[in-house]
Formats: sequence, C-alpha cells, structure tokens
Amino acid sequence: MNPNHYQCIPENFWQGRIDDLEDYDAFRWHQIIEPINLLEDILVEKDGFGLLGFCCDDGVLQNLGRTGTSKGPNSIRKELSNLPCSFPTTTKIYDCGNIVAADVKLEDLQETLAKAVCEILKNGLFPIVLGGGHEIAYGHYKGIERFLEETNNESLGIFNLDAHFDMRPYDKGTSSGTMFAQIADDCKTKNKPFNYMVAGIQQYGNTVSLFKKADALKVKYLMAKDINSANMFNVGQELLRYAKKQENIYFTLCSDVISSAYAPGVSAPQPFGLHPEKVLKLIKMMIRSGKVIAFDIAEIAPRFDEDSRSSKLAAIIVFAVINSILEEKESY
Repeated sequence: MNPNHYQCIPENFWQGRIDDLEDYDAFRWHQIIEPINLLEDILVEKDGFGLLGFCCDDGVLQNLGRTGTSKGPNSIRKELSNLPCSFPTTTKIYDCGNIVAADVKLEDLQETLAKAVCEILKNGLFPIVLGGGHEIAYGHYKGIERFLEETNNESLGIFNLDAHFDMRPYDKGTSSGTMFAQIADDCKTKNKPFNYMVAGIQQYGNTVSLFKKADALKVKYLMAKDINSANMFNVGQELLRYAKKQENIYFTLCSDVISSAYAPGVSAPQPFGLHPEKVLKLIKMMIRSGKVIAFDIAEIAPRFDEDSRSSKLAAIIVFAVINSILEEKESY
C-alpha cells in the first residue's frame, strides 16, 4: 500500500459529548473508537469493524458530477462521534484512516484502496468504507476479491442501492459511472460470474443503452418506483432469492438513491429517490441473509449539505449496518 496515499486518523479526532466515564450504557462512539495504522503490524480482536475513508472525488469530476465528496468521510465521522454505543461491550470499532488523493491517477488510488480493504479483511474485521465518490466501488470490490482469492476463492456478488447502473463505457476513461462495467469485464477476463443486483434505479437517470446493457449482462434490478410500502414483501423476496445464490456479498450504497428531501448533500440529488425508512429496510433485509462481508456508502458531498442532514443520515445508516450485523450474528 502506497504510504503517500494513506493517512491515519489523529487520536484526538474523535470527540464529543461525555455523559459518563465509567457506565458503558452512557458511552458514545467517540469513547470507544480505536485508531489504527494499516501500514504497521496490527493485532486486533477478531469480529470487529474497520472504518476506512476514501477521500476522493476524481471519479465524480470525470463523470461531470458535483464534486465535494472527498470531504465526505470526515464529515460522516463527525456525525458518528456522538451516536450511542447500543451494542455489546465486546464490540470493537477501529478507525483505519483515510485513502487520500494527492496528484495520483484514479486507478492507482483505487489500487491503494483495494490493498487497504484486503488488509482490513485479513485482520478479521468487517470493512465499512466511507466515500468519496462511487468510484470507491471498483477498489473496494478488488480488495474483497483479492482477499477471497488468497483464502478460499469463493465467489462474490454485488448488491448496490443506487439510482444509476454505473455501467457506462470507459474507453475514454474511468469515472464514478463506470465501475460495474469495469467489474463485468474483469469477471469475463477471469471467467468468473458477474453477479450484480441494483435496487433504486430511476428511469430518468439511465439511458436506454444502459438498460439494454444491464439486460444483456443479466443484471438484476429493481426500479425505485416499485420499492413502496405495498410492494415491500415482493421486494424482500427478490433480495432473498438473489442472496441465496451468492457465497459472499459486497454491499455498496450510493447516497443518490435517497430522496433529496432527506439527502440534499450528494453528488447527483434525486427528487424522486427512496425514503430513508425504505433504504433501512432494504439494508436490514440484505444483512439478514448472512452473506454480506463488506459495506460502503458513497457520494456524500458536505459542501452541498444543509445542516449536515446528508452526513447525519449516512452516519445513521452506518449505525444501522453495524447493529444489524451484530443482530444477525446473535441469531445463529
């Protein structure tokens, strides 16, 4: 991993309100987070969580989107700081630092991300990567795939909550809109299945060509208009059918899947996006499958945010992911 593109989080970064110094039931995240350095040999307790920031919006810029997502990871961290520790005292959450862009090609930064994710998995932690543009997905996927190849070579499916397919052609360069086309081509080269499902697709946000490409690659997708209260049982069944066929699932969430009424500070705001409650239900449905081994949230752009609403929402989503994973483990 290139040390020029990696920064540890200062130990004094995590700060917030303190209600009690001894009663764990009164603790908040900033009181239990442990910063670690991925460049050093680290010994951590297994079955914990590793937060990693991807401070980059080069892919968003190349996709002609609204830049500012490079500030997303630390903005989400600040909102996480004061959340309650509503999990067992044995739960460990480590801050694994940030991948930072510094006069480097996007592909090189994605490779650094891949190495960092692989390292987090090798240490027995569940990666939670904070974006950053959705180009985060290519590096994150490669890191998980590399870990699986080095261990048991099990297959890897992708579940994406997103308004877009992000499968645009990349012959003229990669961006935050090309990752899953890149992964599809990599799978074809390696003779691996391309198991991609995306929920929250907007008709107006994708060209006819992209729908045809998704169909040609047998991508499973759910339209945003079909994810409603009356149809949630059927949606859940679709997710379950997909999950049952996967050995492992990489779960990625682009914040533009959420209605801009609740998430204004994103790269591509969606006025007809999903209600946050529906998003949380989808998250919990997929995590209950027991197949999810990594998660990320992308495209929070603080400079467009209003009263940090989008960062707060992202923090609550991370909070829900961790608690849902712990609940799923306890059920076995």
